[in-house]
Amino acid sequence: MSTDVQNNGVAAKPKAPAERAPSSALDLAIRYGFLALLVGLAIFFSIFANGFAGPRSAVFIFQSVAMTGILALGVTCTLVVGGFDLSIGSVATSAMMLAAYMMVVLEQPAAVAIVACLVMGAFIGLVNGILIVRFKVPDLLATLGMMFLLVGLQRIPTAGRSISTGMVLPDGSTAGGTFDPFFLTMGRHRFDFFLEKLLPIPVVFLVVIAILIWIFLETTRHGRLMYAIGSNERAAALTGTNVKRYKITAYMISGVLASVAGMLLAARLGRGDIASGTNLLLDAVAASLIGFAVLGAAKPNAFGTAMGALFVGILLQGLTMMNAPYYTQDFIKGAVLVIALVFTFSLSARKAGGH
Repeated sequence: MSTDVQNNGVAAKPKAPAERAPSSALDLAIRYGFLALLVGLAIFFSIFANGFAGPRSAVFIFQSVAMTGILALGVTCTLVVGGFDLSIGSVATSAMMLAAYMMVVLEQPAAVAIVACLVMGAFIGLVNGILIVRFKVPDLLATLGMMFLLVGLQRIPTAGRSISTGMVLPDGSTAGGTFDPFFLTMGRHRFDFFLEKLLPIPVVFLVVIAILIWIFLETTRHGRLMYAIGSNERAAALTGTNVKRYKITAYMISGVLASVAGMLLAARLGRGDIASGTNLLLDAVAASLIGFAVLGAAKPNAFGTAMGALFVGILLQGLTMMNAPYYTQDFIKGAVLVIALVFTFSLSARKAGGH
């Protein structure tokens, strides 16, 4: 008997193509709606913001995307295990200050400064993880406390001053060191892109890190276990997964990536600027959360985070070139973030409910 005939002998009515169309449209909206918005935003600013489509604008966008994206990838790793890291901006600023202090004040080579920053980032991530998994401090409170601790700690060695070549130290002496040329190259060198030197090295760092994080989370057993922890920590523990170790690892990855971003920012500026990391946290969080909306993932993921960073970079550069008041930019960024997330999750819920 045909599978299209019901038990009462009456043929089941096949679905008309018109009935399947809304579902297909919904699938397309969920998967490609954000990418369409990203392309539309770039086209809008290219038309209405003079110079947006020029090479100088592209360089600024690439540079901002690199720092934001690397930080956001660290946040993504903590989101995967059901956590959150509010200390990344302070870790980045601390790494920037530490790198500058090692080279300018202590007169150490770039290699020593880089290793010191990476160790510092891993240690801060370890402390965050221990506070959360061993002492049961909520992740937001633990990382918020670490943020305030670092904000104060990074100012003590220089009495709150930024670090630059030839600066006067708190004891009255003059710093005799300089930034290592190799270190500065990491933040300032550009590769040819469409026959123009438009591609800063930090973007290469972002692409490589994003690919590594994507491979780790999406294709390895460890990445799948981290997603399982974020989805249902208790169930993951019952299967024998070392939940505590994976959560601590996620925060250590976040700390190391924040240190990388801080070093690249120091290399670009050529100084340890005490105020440069102020807005890094909000932009990175926005990028990582916007990543939920890319390709309908509805979960933290490396590709979505990279696209989110690109979206934030294009949005802020476009608003700046249109002379939008600085105090409206965070409002617009927040509004776009809320709309993107509501759009994604509401449509995903409708799809799951079959409406």
